Amino acid sequence: ILGFSTPPGRLSMMAFILNALTCALGLLYFIRRGKQCLDFTVTVHFFHLLACWIYNSRFPSTLTWWLVHIVCTALMAAIGEYLCMRIELREIPLNSAPKSNV
Repeated sequence: ILGFSTPPGRLSMMAFILNALTCALGLLYFIRRGKQCLDFTVTVHFFHLLACWIYNSRFPSTLTWWLVHIVCTALMAAIGEYLCMRIELREIPLNSAPKSNV
C-alpha cells in the first residue's frame, strides 16, 4: 500500500511520518536522555519489523517500505535527541532557596 503514486500510499507515508514526530515527543517525556534516543528508536522500529513479518507471514521486501521506515527512524531519533538535549542543557538553578538571616 505504500507508494508515491497513489493517494492512499501518500496518506500512509504521511501517517508514518506523523507517527515518528509523535514518538519523538514520547522520547522527550519518557526517556529524557539524548544518548538513549537512538537505542529506543531502533528498538521500536525493530519490533515493528518483527510484527510486520509475523502479521504478513513474509519478510518486507518492497523498497518503499524500507525507505519510509529508514526515514522515520532517522527523523524520530534526530528530533527526539534534539528535544532531549534541549532539556539536558538547561541551566541548573543554584540559588533557588531564599537565604535566611541568622
